[in-house]
Amino acid sequence: MDRPVNSESGNAPEVTDSDDWLTIPNLVTFVRFLLVPVFVWLMFHDEYWDALITLIVLFSTDWIDGFLARKLNQVSAVGKWLDPLADRLSLWVVIITIVLSGLAPLWLVFALVVPDLVLAGLMLTVYAGTPQMQVTMLGKARTAALMLGAPLLLVAEAPFADADLWCAIATGVLAVGAGGHIVACIDYAAQGIRAAHKMRKTGLNPRNKMDREKFFQSI
Repeated sequence: MDRPVNSESGNAPEVTDSDDWLTIPNLVTFVRFLLVPVFVWLMFHDEYWDALITLIVLFSTDWIDGFLARKLNQVSAVGKWLDPLADRLSLWVVIITIVLSGLAPLWLVFALVVPDLVLAGLMLTVYAGTPQMQVTMLGKARTAALMLGAPLLLVAEAPFADADLWCAIATGVLAVGAGGHIVACIDYAAQGIRAAHKMRKTGLNPRNKMDREKFFQSI
């Protein structure tokens, strides 16, 4: 059954969570999954310009699916976990591919993957699952920086570009994004631990799925 989410104004269209997985926003998310191997193939064939266009489209779907979900009132239970999964996996593969191609330093992989694995392990230990925490501004900012820095590295490979200049700019942007990623993971971990403590104080079990949903829907 759909669960209504009330708007603050009371005048905006009611947004509901649907159990239907076959929605337009979810189809856009599936396109993101399909574009990832296309990007990898183009990179390993040194088709950097085509890879850049593919990457721009790939990253654009991150905004498009969320916009369509709200605009078309097609927020689904599947989309709530599929979209962040697509975000994380696509970003991992893109960064690892760029590093393997020699366009980005190796430390970038460790700066992204290790904090994610540590955070995932902590959340599995505390919650036996993934809590539905709200995305913070810091989390959005780091993602934006990483999504900007990766295409800039490909711009540096264009014949008309000053390779050293654009590579330096791209690496700087990626460094900011990687630093923000580490801080964001620490912040999410702290939020998760605090939320679990509050749940226990109210008699809820953080490792129980229904208790988690009840708690995070109330905040």
